Amino acid sequence: MAAPHDALLDDLVSLRGVVMMTGGPDTGKTSLSRRLLAAALRVGRTAAYVDADVGQTTVGPPACVGVKWVRTEADLDELSRADDLRFVGSITPEGVVLQQVVATAAMVDAARSQADLVVVDTTGTISGVAGQTLKYHKMELCQPDVVVALQRGGEMEPLVGMLRRFFSARVEVTGVDPDVVPVSAEQRRAHRTKAFQAAFQPPLQRWRVRPTVFAPTLPAGLDLRRLDHMLVGIQDAAGSCQGLGVLEAAEDALRVVTNSGEDMRGLRLGSLRIDPDSFATERVRLKTVMFGLG
Repeated sequence: MAAPHDALLDDLVSLRGVVMMTGGPDTGKTSLSRRLLAAALRVGRTAAYVDADVGQTTVGPPACVGVKWVRTEADLDELSRADDLRFVGSITPEGVVLQQVVATAAMVDAARSQADLVVVDTTGTISGVAGQTLKYHKMELCQPDVVVALQRGGEMEPLVGMLRRFFSARVEVTGVDPDVVPVSAEQRRAHRTKAFQAAFQPPLQRWRVRPTVFAPTLPAGLDLRRLDHMLVGIQDAAGSCQGLGVLEAAEDALRVVTNSGEDMRGLRLGSLRIDPDSFATERVRLKTVMFGLG
């Protein structure tokens, strides 16, 4: 008996290009992505997986977009090990649509140059201004050949209508696999905590950093203590994110705690505070941190 989506997978694996998975939470985007990557391997395709689900990451740490080259079965078993990363700085797209779109487009461009088939997994934010703006601009910059819209009921219809109206990509609307098991909010938090723990795996080092190494640039006279526990991306000279760090701030000094500091050229400020013990996060607005503005 054929499994759900078998016919769709057979069709998708025959093309060369970019397939973008869309759908709300618990619609099986990641599971279907894995199945498509496995099917690509079986027919001798070179594949890449771009994970743009910054809150429930499969590739790399939360708050980042990661890419994984999938050339062997072993690569499928090690999707968590990113081959390249871009820092977004948040676990939801609200307030960071630009950062998320640019990060995803950069990873898709890198993947497109090395793989026959690129599979892009996206966040479950599909509605409202944030969801539709995010998906619209991802379509603009990533230029997928096919969009797979996984839906229960008619929840994807507004987004699908917009995509078909403004873009030439083929949009395939399909139902959710009945075997997909919904995940509770607590399970999502636990998954994210485990991923943050992996990103801050010891040995950790504390590097003293100058205020001049940040993007965005810190304003003159900023009380450095306002940066305490802020999440940062460790950037190298090529613009890639080498890993995550968390700031320790005193009145006259800043240190970054990280296990990825050897090639550090600068730090990208995120929009999260993170507790270095529990890995609980709190969303913040950078302009509030920098200038005290709401």
